[in-house]
Order: sequence, then structure tokens, then C-alpha cells
Amino acid sequence: MLIATVLTGCGGPVLVKEIHLGLYKNNDLKIGIDVTTTGKADVYAEYWADSSAGKKYTSVVSKNADTHSFVLCNITPNTAYSYDIVVAANGKKTVSKVYTFKSHELPMFLQDQFNAKTADKTILPAEFKDGLMLINKRYAPGVAYLVDYKGHIRWYHMIDRLGFKVINFTKDNTLLSILGRNDEPTSYGSEILEINLLGDTLLHLTKGQGDFKQTIHHEILKNDKGQLVTIVVDQKIMDLTSIGGLKKDTVNGDGILVMDIKGRQVYKWSVFDVMDPLKDKKLLKTKKDWMHANSLNYDTDGNYLMSFYNNGQIWKIDAKTGKVIYKFGKGGDIAMPAECNFTQAHAAHVNAKGELMFFDNGVEKHQSGVFAMKIDEQHKSSKIATHFQLPKQIFNGRMGSAYMINDTTTLVCCSKRHIVVLVNNKGVLQWTMETSVPTYRAGFIGFKQLDPYLKPSIN
Repeated sequence: MLIATVLTGCGGPVLVKEIHLGLYKNNDLKIGIDVTTTGKADVYAEYWADSSAGKKYTSVVSKNADTHSFVLCNITPNTAYSYDIVVAANGKKTVSKVYTFKSHELPMFLQDQFNAKTADKTILPAEFKDGLMLINKRYAPGVAYLVDYKGHIRWYHMIDRLGFKVINFTKDNTLLSILGRNDEPTSYGSEILEINLLGDTLLHLTKGQGDFKQTIHHEILKNDKGQLVTIVVDQKIMDLTSIGGLKKDTVNGDGILVMDIKGRQVYKWSVFDVMDPLKDKKLLKTKKDWMHANSLNYDTDGNYLMSFYNNGQIWKIDAKTGKVIYKFGKGGDIAMPAECNFTQAHAAHVNAKGELMFFDNGVEKHQSGVFAMKIDEQHKSSKIATHFQLPKQIFNGRMGSAYMINDTTTLVCCSKRHIVVLVNNKGVLQWTMETSVPTYRAGFIGFKQLDPYLKPSIN
């Protein structure tokens, strides 16, 4: 899919000299255009689907240069497009003639990945249509997808030998992920990859580089300093003879590791710093994965929120001292309403209302749900702000996520059931999307954050 055209101009305004067009990094939803001009100028591309009545997208602007490169990301598969090149220099603007191309059909392995349905007599919130869902394929070849509410893949990035175990969209408008082999557990990996929306690699670290010595799992974030924040497997050799174990036995716990972009350790915290494994009566059964931390995030004050599957608690941890500020859940030190009977939690975070929100796996009652809690740290108490249960048919005992779309709807991922749903605050399904991959979570990114690369579909 390579086209070369030549236009020449002698004197007068700066004009387009040459254009080359083709797939960008062999991705069927990204079109690369290289342009040379007869002089330095500000240049951008306008493009539109022939079926869109001329409603145009525009590329980013290449400024004050005579060689220019653009990547067109708002591409629909198997669609006829037209485009032109706009050149601005010396107070004059010229527009090239109109050229055409046709986008490829998606490869077979990317077709029919998502099947979305809206419930009868339901009007989906405008906020839900004004963004894309971030979904990851965990086994090789790994794929990160951005999918719209119709179930259409609007963007993807593929890697051959590893899976996208965990992926997050950062404040820098990049995609940060943990990569892992197929033989590594579900959300565990040994590489960190950051890419931009063009699919260019910004950062790539492999276990063994710098202070990146431990297996990482379940979470990868960037803090306000641009440093990498992740959960690590932290091992401790202990004498467990008092409970029937070995003199030199290994307990696998969890830690928080903060590294700079070179993989140098900036900060480290371990659950062993604040808790004695020997006080756990079930330690001989759980020592291979004692606590099983499964999410890490920030509270509004910059301290950590960390959820643990095995003890069903969510901890707030002082990001400077490492001291545990509170433990929320069964056996914790925050009083809970009787109705807050969650069993195991995933994707604990602070929602737009400042509430502690999480997906309740609901293992004991065999029914999953969502909680948003108002936590009163001073008085060690809590109140339920929002709670709903999901239909029992989509009970999801492991993994999962829940993120607010607006005040009345939540996007919920039931990983084990291969389904993502939009739910109102009464637990009624407004929309469902069956997925071919058991995505770990389903995040939501508004188009404002994806601009200028991805924008709402014109059609």
C-alpha cells in the first residue's frame, strides 16, 4: 500500500513536492504519510471516509520543516478514504489536490473479537459513547485494544512473543503495561513496556535490568514524577518449624517497588515490614502466595491503596513511611456497615466522587457486585455510597474491575465470564459486550484524552 506522487512548483508559495503513503508499522488501523515540500512550512493532512459526506479529520501539524510525517489513526477497516495536504508558509495557505486510498480489512485474528448489545428501550449515556474501552489479551501474541461502545476495534497494538498481562492509560496519554510469557501466571510478568498512541516504544525494561530483579504483577502505574510504580513478589526465608514447616522455608509476599525509567530503585515497601506471617494460622497453605495483592492505586492525598485477595482487605499505606494507615475489610480496623459484606476485591481506586470504589468478587455468596464507600479515616468508620449486585449468571470469582462512567452508570468487567457490562446503580444491565479474550480489566478513556490521535467516529 505504497503510493508516491510528485508535485512541483517554481517560485511562489511553498508546495507539496512528494507524498508517500502506506501502513504505519504494519498496523491496519494506522496510515503513515511522508511529505516533502519545496520549502519550510507548517503542514498537516486532512482525511475523510468517502461515505462521511466530506466530514474531515485532521492530523497533527508538522511545523517549520520541509520533511513531514503523519500517522492517521481514525481509520475504519475496508473503507475508501480521500485526503489532501495543507501547506502554510509566508502567510499563504495552499491545499494539494485530493488523493485516495482504501484501508485494509482487519486480519482474521482481529475480526469478531467483540460482540456488543444494548438492552431494549435503553438510551446509552453520552459519556459512554464519548470514549473507548481499554482491553488487553494476556497471552501471546499479546494485543492491546481500544474498543468503542459498538464493539468496533478503533485501535490496536500487537506484540508477538508475550502477552499484555496488565495495561493502564497514563496521565501522559501513554499506555503502560506489564508483559509476560504464556507460562507466567495470569497477571504476572517480567517486562515493562510503555508506548504512545502511535504505537512507538517510549520505554522498555526487562527483569534483570538495574534494580528490576523481582517478578512484577497485577499493577503498573506512573506517579507524578514519571516514575514506575508496580507490585512485586517479595520472598522471605523463615523458620516455620513452630507451625510444622521447614527451618528455612520460603514465604511469598508482596511489595511495592518504585523505579525510575532506567530501572533504578527509588522506593520499596514490603508486607513483611508491617505484618508477621507467623500470625496467619493458614500460612502453611498460603505461603506460596501469602497475601496475593491484586491492585495498587493512589488515594487523593498521594498515599497508596492496595487490595489483597487472600485476606479480603484493602489497605491504605503511607507512601513515605510505609506505615499502614488503615485496613478495610473483614478483620480490618475500619468499621463497616453490615451490608458491606464483600468477599475479595479487585481494582480498588478512588472514583470521581472521592469514594473508595472496587469490584466485589463475591466468592462466598457466589454473586459479584460493586461497592463505592465513604471512608472516615479519623473516626475509623465507613458508609456505603453505592452498592449493587450483578446478575448471578455473570458471577466472576477472580479478577474483574468497575469504573464509573457517570453518576448513574458503571462499566464492569467480568473477566472469567468474557463479558464487559454497563450497569446502572440498581444493578440492571444497560449494555453488554462479549469478548473473545478474558481481559483482566476494562478501563475507559475519554476522547479528550485520546485527542488528537483518536476522535469520535464521524459515521
